[in-house]
Amino acid sequence: MAARQASITRKTNETQIEISLNLDCGPGSNNIQTIDVSTGIGFLDHMYTALAKHGGMSLTLKCKGDLWIDDHHTAQDSAIALGMAFKQALGEVRGIRRYGTAFAPLDEALSRAVIDICSRPYCVAELGIKREKLGELSTEMIPHIFYSFAIASGTTLHVDVLRGENDHHRAESAFKALALAIRQAIERTGGDDVPSTKGVL
Repeated sequence: MAARQASITRKTNETQIEISLNLDCGPGSNNIQTIDVSTGIGFLDHMYTALAKHGGMSLTLKCKGDLWIDDHHTAQDSAIALGMAFKQALGEVRGIRRYGTAFAPLDEALSRAVIDICSRPYCVAELGIKREKLGELSTEMIPHIFYSFAIASGTTLHVDVLRGENDHHRAESAFKALALAIRQAIERTGGDDVPSTKGVL
């Protein structure tokens, strides 16, 4: 089967990003999973690492952003670049499950993520996080990260934190739920059909 991988570079006046992504590095894939993330924002690195680990992906993501201003451009642009790499690595939406649904607990927190790889970008993220920041990441950026990834990747994405008292747990369980949903949605079916009544996605 063709390797589902991509490497992209995205440079603006605000950020310089390099990403290498391989979608097929889960258990049993015979591909060694490697994860190396550096954005300058520790909590964001932690979330992207969890996304890659539980999504069965190898990910190298290097971002140099204007953090002397704030964290917005780094968080937003890294999610855009990751979405672009995901879309490129996946290629034509053919011979995959297309839909993915997953729940992920983290202690008292529980999140649900649902994804549709459909070329109709949309995102709803209801996380209920109350703190202003987690580490050096503004919590208002977390739903925006999901939104930016969905728009760039051409996916419909719904992420909901169903319960939880600890905001770190709420955020991390949301990323882990998304990872598991992605892993399910991109699973190869063994066929070559387009998973749509339209015949094209």
